[in-house]
Amino acid sequence: MTKIIISGGGTGGHIYPAIAIANALRELQPDVEILFVGAEGRMEMEKVPRAGYRIVGLPIAGIDRSNLLANLSFPLKLVRSLIKAWALVREFRPDAAVGVGGYASGPLLLAARWLGVPYLIQEQNSYAGITNKSLASGARKICVAYFGMEVFFSADKIRLTGNPVRADLLDVTEKRPQALAHFGLSANKKTLLVMGGSQGARTLNESLETGLSQLLEAGHQVIWQTGKLFIDRARIVVESSGGTGVFVSDFINEMDLAYAAADAVVSRAGALSVSELCLTGKPTIFVPLPTAAEDHQTKNALTLVQAQAGLLVRDADARQELIAAALGLLQNADLQKNLSTNVQRLARPHAAREIAEEVLKMV
Repeated sequence: MTKIIISGGGTGGHIYPAIAIANALRELQPDVEILFVGAEGRMEMEKVPRAGYRIVGLPIAGIDRSNLLANLSFPLKLVRSLIKAWALVREFRPDAAVGVGGYASGPLLLAARWLGVPYLIQEQNSYAGITNKSLASGARKICVAYFGMEVFFSADKIRLTGNPVRADLLDVTEKRPQALAHFGLSANKKTLLVMGGSQGARTLNESLETGLSQLLEAGHQVIWQTGKLFIDRARIVVESSGGTGVFVSDFINEMDLAYAAADAVVSRAGALSVSELCLTGKPTIFVPLPTAAEDHQTKNALTLVQAQAGLLVRDADARQELIAAALGLLQNADLQKNLSTNVQRLARPHAAREIAEEVLKMV
């Protein structure tokens, strides 16, 4: 029996691609045994079991750049994580390992390297993360989502696959009637989906807080994913606006339906969101997170903007410009069509299967 260990997590942008790879591995080899390794207390410890896979947590945590004192325990957590990862690899005895980025990916892939287990790295962004760059020299293969990644990795290891996304996003168009009913929205109005990633985005939330009434008065409706920290405040805003024409939630599990209902989207520019929006063909205004490592979200978004496949509003300008940009997009059918056509050309719907095939080649 083939055994594969998959490591990474911390955010939905790492977790859902990892699950997509695992699902593709099962399709290719139904008897494959898969073990996930994540970070204790992070969302993968909930999401991965829900998807039907076993996961073990490491005590690793990220470096807090805003509070240096909070990092005093980091060396101890790293050592403990390395020891636990080494023990996990020895016990599970995987035939291959996969790292998708995130806190847990580093210790696990290091342990795999020490114990002679071949591993594959999946780099999701247009600017490679520090963990993936530091472990690239020992990787058998590096699967990437953007052209030009030779500046970070050895060209002979790179395979351009795109980012894995959930299979239920492959054809959302036919789900529109179901989606509108699910969110309690009208089929006669344009729908704007606002999403700030799995944890929400303060800038997007505050922009919508001040501009929600403008969108509703213009005859539009909104699906608003806020994250946990803003949900109570958002509900007050929705209630004061009359409560109709808006679906608000801290987290949306049925993202296939959210995309199906949307005529336009406002989104951060994380790798997973970009890949999903390419696949679903949604005209999008990107508001990149400016504090993302190496400003990789802006680089992700500019790749689409340069291909006339997306619009960009910078985070610093969003509170003044985002609602006007959203209204302009919702009211311009030609622009919606052009963006949708161009963004779909960048989609790679078979990414998960291609990565799974590369994993099995290492076994």
